[in-house]
Amino acid sequence: QVQLVESGGGLVQAGGSLRLSCASSIRTFSSYSVSWHRRAPGQERELIAVINWTGGSTFISDSVKGRFTISRDNTKNTVYLRMNNLKPDDTAVYYCGAGYRFQTEVGASHFPDYWGQGTQVTVSS
Repeated sequence: QVQLVESGGGLVQAGGSLRLSCASSIRTFSSYSVSWHRRAPGQERELIAVINWTGGSTFISDSVKGRFTISRDNTKNTVYLRMNNLKPDDTAVYYCGAGYRFQTEVGASHFPDYWGQGTQVTVSS
């Protein structure tokens, strides 16, 4: 069972920045593609970013492109989501998920086998 723990959420003013972290204690975490999703109140879960196991292939959804970046540090078993120029519409619970080992390319879909518990991001206007 892969254990994922998100951190870094919080309350920020519009235009501000946050960096979310998704950490795992499982040794094979570095072989998984990892995605970030979010769910705003009353809305469906939205895929916003994916990164393959090497970090050489990434996907960013159009809704956050130019503001969010995904990266990973396999020496720390951690994937990051850097969020800049945050807007009130970015308010949501953010989840990371791991699945698909040794993917060379990632795209606009990712269906994790393992999920974190989520971290709340609130952007005030």
